[in-house]
Amino acid sequence: MIARIIGEKALHFSNKYPVVTITGPRQSGKTTLVRNIFKAHEYYSLENPIFRKQVIEDPSIIFQPKGKKVIIDEIQKLPDLLSYIQEQADKQNINGQFILTGSQSLLLSNKIFQTLAGRTAILKLLPFSYKELSDNDQYREDDYEDWIFRGFYPRIFDQQISPDEFYPFYFETYLQRDVRELQNVRDLNLFSNFVRLAAGRIGQLLDYSSLANDTGVSVNTVKGWISVLEASYVIILLQPYYRNLNKRIVKSPKLYFIDVGLASFLLNINGPGQLTTHYLRGNLFENLVIIEILKNRFNNARPANLYFYRDSNKNEVDCIIEDSGIKAVEIKSSKTFSTSFVEGLKVLSKNPALNNMQNYIVYGGREHFTFKGINVLPWKNLQEIF
Repeated sequence: MIARIIGEKALHFSNKYPVVTITGPRQSGKTTLVRNIFKAHEYYSLENPIFRKQVIEDPSIIFQPKGKKVIIDEIQKLPDLLSYIQEQADKQNINGQFILTGSQSLLLSNKIFQTLAGRTAILKLLPFSYKELSDNDQYREDDYEDWIFRGFYPRIFDQQISPDEFYPFYFETYLQRDVRELQNVRDLNLFSNFVRLAAGRIGQLLDYSSLANDTGVSVNTVKGWISVLEASYVIILLQPYYRNLNKRIVKSPKLYFIDVGLASFLLNINGPGQLTTHYLRGNLFENLVIIEILKNRFNNARPANLYFYRDSNKNEVDCIIEDSGIKAVEIKSSKTFSTSFVEGLKVLSKNPALNNMQNYIVYGGREHFTFKGINVLPWKNLQEIF
C-alpha cells in the first residue's frame, strides 16, 4: 500500500479536535486512508441508500453506545447529520471521535463552517502526489509525458488499470452522480462538451463569454457549471496576485484541472507520445507542476495560497506561493534550459515590495543548478521549493 503523507496530519488533528473532516475528489483515496489509520473506529457509509434511510429515521444508531468512535463516509449525502455530530461532540468532548469524509467541497464546506466551526479540522486529500509515488522504485524514472497521460488517481496504480480504461468510466460516473447532485443539469451531453472545452483552456485566463459561445449556453450557465467543477474537485481557479486583495476577485483567474490525466483524456490524448507535439503540451506540464505544489500544501494542512502574476504588459510568472515570504515559480516544459526562462521573474523582482522574493524555474529537464541567483529545478525536485 502506498502511504499518504496527509495521514500524519489526520492523526495529529484527531488528538486536537473531536471531528476530523477529509474532503477531496471522488476516488482520491479518502476511504482507504481513514480506514487504514483509524482502525479502531466503526465504519459507516452513507453511500448505501438503505442505510442512509435508516439514519434519517433514527440518527442515534450511529452514536450508540456513548463514546463510540466512528468514521462516516460520504457525509455530503446527509448534511443534516452534521447537527447531530455537533451535539454529540459538544456533549462528549472526545478528540478524534468522528472522522468524516466527503467528495463535494463547496456543498460540504459551507455546512461544516456553519455547524462544526471550531470543532473540526478540515483536510483536503487529492490524488497521489509524485512524492508519494516516487518512494516506490517503479514510479521514479518515467518522463513527465507519461505522468501527464497517466494521471495520479490511486486505482490506476493499485489495480494496474490503464488510463484509457479508467478515465472514461470515471468521467461517466461523475456526470451521472456528482453533476446531478450539485446542479440540475438537463443535458449531460452538453455539459460533457463544456468540460472538454474547459480542458482546452488549461493555463489560460478564464473567459466566460468565449466558453459560453463555444458551448452554446449563456454566460450565467457557464459560471454555474464552473462552480460545479470546483465543488466536485475537477478544477481549481488560480487567482492573480496583487498586493491589493480586492483586485484578486476582479481580474480573471486561470483554470487548471485537479488531475492532469483526466484533462488528457478530455483532450483525446491517446498516449504519452502524442504529447511531444501536442499544442497544449506546455499548458499540461504547467498544470502538472501547479497541482503538485498544491498537493504539497494540502498534504501539510496548509491553505492553497497559490496565485499567478500578470502585469499590464503581459509579463507573467506562472505561480506565486504566498506564506511568510513570497516564492515565485516559472514553469517551462522544455527539457533544455534557456536564458529566456528568467524574463518574467526579472520583471517581477523589480517590484520593491517583493525584494525578498525567492525565485525558481521548474522545467522538464534533469539538471539542477543556479542561474543568476535563480534556482533551476527539474520538476521531480519540486520538494526543494518547500
